[in-house]
Parts: sequence; structure tokens; C-alpha cells
Amino acid sequence: MLLKRFAPLLTAAGLLASTVPLLSATQASAAPAADHLRQKPAWHRCSPEQPASYECATLKVPLDYRRPDGRTIDLAISRIKSENPAKRHGAMLLNPGGPGGSGLDLPLMMNEAMPKEVRDQYDLIGFDPRGAGASAPITCGLDEAEQNFDRAYRPETFGSDVTWARTIADKCREKAGSVLPYITTRNTARDMDTIRAVLGERKLSYLGYSYGTYLGAVYAQMFPDRTDRFVLDSGVDPQRIWRGMIQVWATEAEPAFARWTQWAAQRAAEYGLGDSPKAVSETFWELVARADKEPIDLEGMKVDGDMIRSARGVFFYPAQATPLVVALKAAAEGRPLPEGMTVTELKRLLTGGAAADPASDNGTAVFWAVVCGDTGNWPRYTEQYERDAAKDKARYPLYGDFASNIKPCAFWDRPVEAATPMNKRANVLTVQNEWDSQTPLVSGQGLHRALKGSRMVLAAGGEGHGVYLADPTSCANAPVHAYLTTGKLPAQDVTCQNPPNGARQRGTLAPSKPLPIPSGPGRF
Repeated sequence: MLLKRFAPLLTAAGLLASTVPLLSATQASAAPAADHLRQKPAWHRCSPEQPASYECATLKVPLDYRRPDGRTIDLAISRIKSENPAKRHGAMLLNPGGPGGSGLDLPLMMNEAMPKEVRDQYDLIGFDPRGAGASAPITCGLDEAEQNFDRAYRPETFGSDVTWARTIADKCREKAGSVLPYITTRNTARDMDTIRAVLGERKLSYLGYSYGTYLGAVYAQMFPDRTDRFVLDSGVDPQRIWRGMIQVWATEAEPAFARWTQWAAQRAAEYGLGDSPKAVSETFWELVARADKEPIDLEGMKVDGDMIRSARGVFFYPAQATPLVVALKAAAEGRPLPEGMTVTELKRLLTGGAAADPASDNGTAVFWAVVCGDTGNWPRYTEQYERDAAKDKARYPLYGDFASNIKPCAFWDRPVEAATPMNKRANVLTVQNEWDSQTPLVSGQGLHRALKGSRMVLAAGGEGHGVYLADPTSCANAPVHAYLTTGKLPAQDVTCQNPPNGARQRGTLAPSKPLPIPSGPGRF
């Protein structure tokens, strides 16, 4: 759901439940190699329909790394080896984000997208993170309505929001309770190091998008001596996990909305939404109020004002947001849709593409397992969510109440271990678009700040969730290519100006080349 694409690539305060200490990375490395580190992958052709070079295997990894000889789960991995052994540098692990995104197909896609000088240096390694896809997939038994967590705050419906959040937590506990506490970022990082070990690599290189940036940062902190060339693209701020990462969607939607009103006002003759940013804003909020009173009927889909506000991500892409608002206004007034806009396209823009996604709740189940199980910082009192949602609805009118409203994490079991402190040097490269709806610029800057020793490449003017290779014209591609081929970080942070007709024209909501990067409106 965080997006199957490539050119638009995408908490509970208190004590920890467990007092059993986990081995540190140093202690673990000093211990004798456990069985899971000595296994040999049984590589085989993934599919007769795929190239023979695309190979798959299944590893066994501990469910709970504190008990390496205990219960194991399957971990699905894939690879395409370098075709130039003389230039091969090592193995590069790939992650698309999520949490809960499948990465098994990423070697196929990166094999086509990477320039030859980069591609020659690496065996490309894909994997489905634990709990997701082909790696011991979990389910909470959620229907489509239960998976939607865009819930606007209203005093009269807050009780049903609390019931929804509690129900999600209860159903996940019932369906996946024995594995749920171990579907976390730290355990996925341990799985990454198991992959490194069974591949016989001393160090691991890595390319991670969105949530994958946090996963990569955690690995770099847990296994600093095994961290090689790491590219963290579209950054998650470790200080915001995970409630703050949802709330940042609201705070950063406001400047994006203001930018959109200016863009639309400059094109008033074409779109007719108003000849000043203030007039465009008034047109939008009048449409929201009208839809709240009389929902817009889009061939059976009722669109109220809350649904329009929940499409906050589209306002990061003015060229898409403007036709959307024009079409909604026409539909609300009973006029035909503008030429070139269909009801199907209108629904897709409103839902970020989610309407075409399968109903399976695997991605949603993993999402909640990770964001609730990674940290104990989620409030436990429903009253705090209600206060925050009411306050933020006024402060950030586009999306503030959605972001701060109650989530299932309020009723989740306490995490097994604490979140990972970012206190070790990490010589990694972070990459960021200026206008990113899912991991906004302030979040990417937070990741860069947290990882001492990192460098940042910022594509000024760049739009979209996912930068490197997502837009062939992005100015960020060249410095990332250079790092991956030489291993040398830029001497200082790089800010480059993105071409005006590159990423700006694509946006993440109009995919042109599919890559399994989860980047819909409710994922990282």
C-alpha cells in the first residue's frame, strides 16, 4: 500500500514488558556462531517466467534472537549476482519500505535501473522482511474498512474510533500473538545480519527507501563494523518513531498546501480556482464544507469533506492536486468532469491508489506490529489522543486530527525491547527530495542529524517519495552513483537543483514504472 511503483517509487509510555536483556551486537559477535549463521542457502530459479539469473532461497532465522536455538521462522531471500567478478565489491541488500513492503522482486528492478558501473559491483539481494510476503506472513484478519486508519476527529465519533483501535489490537493479538512481539525493526536488522553471514560477506552494503532508511540506520547502530556502503533514501527521523512520523504528515502538509494554493492561483485562467492563494484556499475549504453537508457521489463512492482532507499527500504535487480539486468541485456542482479526468482516476487520486490494492491485510498487520512494537512512546490514555486530535485539527486543519487521533498502539502489548539509540558514528549517505509527502524534508533532515558522520544529498525542488533511480532526471542520482562506485562520501552535504520537468511532473501518485515500494497515503 505505501506504493507499488518506482518512478513515484513509498509509541505507549512506560516500562518494557521484558526484563531479560538482549545480547549486544558486540557480545553476539564474540559468541560461537549459532546454527542460523552457518546455514547454506539452497539457491534455485525463482520462477520459469523470470530470468535464470534471478534466484531464490529460504533461510531459517530465530523468532526470538534471545533464544537462537528456539523456534525459527522462514525468511525468503533472492539475488541476482554481479556479472563482472573482477569489479565485484560485495553484496547489496535492498528494502522498499513499509513497514511490511515486499522486497523479493527488488533485484529484478534494480538490475534494470542501475547504471552498469554501479551494477557490476554488487550482488543484488532482496528479501521479504519477517512477517511480510513470503517470510512467515502474519495476518490480523482485518477487513478493508478496519485497515483504513484515516479517521477524522469528531467528539461524537471518538468513542467508535477508540473501539476501532482496540479491536485492531485485539484481533492482531488473537491471530498473531505468538509472533507479534518479534516483528520489529531490531529483529529485522538481526535478520539482515544473518543474511550477511550466510552469504559469507564480511560487510553489507544497503539501499533502503522510506521505512527502509530507519531499518538501515538501526542496522548501522547495532552492527557498525559490518556496515559498508549504505544509501538511506527518503528518511525517517529516529526521534519521531512512530507517532511523530504520522504527525509530521500533518505539520508538513500545511506548507505543501500553501505552495499548492500559490501554484493554482498563478494558473487561475486555466483552472478557475481563484486568482490569489487566499481565494484558492477559500474555494477548497468551501468544497470541504459542502461535501460534509452533502457528500459527493462518485459512482457509488461517497466523498465527504473528511475524505478530501485525508488526501493531503496529493498537495505535495500541485500539478495533480489542482485537476483533482477542479474535478471534485465540478462533481459537487453536478457538472461533467473536466476533459481527461475519469471517475476511476478521481478515485485513485483520492485514495492514493489504494482502491486497486488487494484486500489482504498482511501489509497492514506488519505495519502495526512494527510501529507499535518498536517503541514504548505511544500514549496509553485515550484522553490524550482526544485532546491532541482536537488541538491539532485547529493547528493543522488539513490533516492534524487524522494524524493525532487514536491508533491501535494505545492498546498494544508493551515492547519486548527499547528503541535503538542513535549514538554511534554512521558513515552513510542520506538522500531526500524537498517535497516528499510520506517522509517530509524535516524528517529526512532529522535522520541525517541523528546519524553522526552521514552526508545528505538534497534534491531542491524535487517532488516524490523516493529519489535515487525513481526519477531518471533527478540531480541526486549522480552523487549517489559516485558513492556506490567509490565508497567515498561527499566531502560535505550536497544540495542540487532538480530539473523543473523531472520529478516535479511525476509525483508519487501517478506511477509510470512499478516497483514494490509501499508509498501510498498511509505508509512509509
